[in-house]
Amino acid sequence: MYGPMHSGIGRYVEQLIAHLGQIPSEHEFVVFLKKEAFDLFVLPNTKWKKVLADIHWYGVDEQLHLTSLIKQEDVDLMHFPHWNVPIMYRDPFVVTIHDLIMFHYARQDASTHGPAVYFIKDRLHRHIVKSAATRAKHVFATSEFTKHDIVETLHIDSAKISVTYQAPLTISNKQLTINNLAKKFHIDSPYVLYVGNAYPHKNLETLIDAWKVCSREYPEYQLVFAGKESPWYETLKNNARGIGNIVFTGYVDDSELVQLYQNARLYVFPSLYEGFGLPPLEAMAYGVPVISSSASCLPETLGNAALYFDPTDASDIVRALHEGIRNEDLRYTLRKNAKDELARYSWNTLAKRTFATYIAVLQ
Repeated sequence: MYGPMHSGIGRYVEQLIAHLGQIPSEHEFVVFLKKEAFDLFVLPNTKWKKVLADIHWYGVDEQLHLTSLIKQEDVDLMHFPHWNVPIMYRDPFVVTIHDLIMFHYARQDASTHGPAVYFIKDRLHRHIVKSAATRAKHVFATSEFTKHDIVETLHIDSAKISVTYQAPLTISNKQLTINNLAKKFHIDSPYVLYVGNAYPHKNLETLIDAWKVCSREYPEYQLVFAGKESPWYETLKNNARGIGNIVFTGYVDDSELVQLYQNARLYVFPSLYEGFGLPPLEAMAYGVPVISSSASCLPETLGNAALYFDPTDASDIVRALHEGIRNEDLRYTLRKNAKDELARYSWNTLAKRTFATYIAVLQ
């Protein structure tokens, strides 16, 4: 799971490796990569090695063959950047748990599988998560909220869990005008932006309901959804038919994402559950005022730099949209507060704390 094509976890792996590579060390590192990432990955320095592990995630192949592949490299400590740790892996490892969404918002409509297959996979995945957290020498959590969730839901000792906050990634790019977006994405108006996937817990249907009201009050505005195509986005598109001024961009590369952030009037994040919540931080980093759900970790992550709303109440989302679009004093305050909130997050800090944990576990 390496690179932005794999959403938040891929970005986490990409930035963790890049910043670990900047830490002076006598240790050697081995990175296991699928074919698509193997060709893209550039070794940070001569202490690093990449190994092709073209194995399907979350499947039988991963459980049966990944362990033997890792053993061939004779690693002293394995870092699994997600919960999908092979059940039979018995050597020392640490694991990052980004969230426990499957324990709180498990829904069959969030799967492309039929009911029977979904039920079996859901129970198996829950067992794998619990097993990984129990067997790990150390667990990295993405927020205090997630750490508490791991303790309460999986009954893991809090002493072996540490919080390593991720950070927004700002990509150098000249300021581009709305005209640069119009050609490809048909964005030709002031717009409110959402970036991310369309899984049911993202709560985009409620945002659409709120936009039905707002689009009448602000006919000059567009609501832009930026996220790669999926069955859930297709469902959202079908439900949004007949509602004016909604744009679905599909997958956007880093350069296009920068343009979308830079030119947005407002960023909206209606999620019911997050383990960290990176996209609204990225929006803040580009100077975009943020309105956000008040659920889960988001007040912890965004602090005083967001206007919050009840994500289950479309009318409250309408209120926040109205304030975020029209209230210039609020917009100024949110941008000002964002600078202080963003100072809390650093990939360098995350990498140093992660590396220090590696050393502590190995000793």
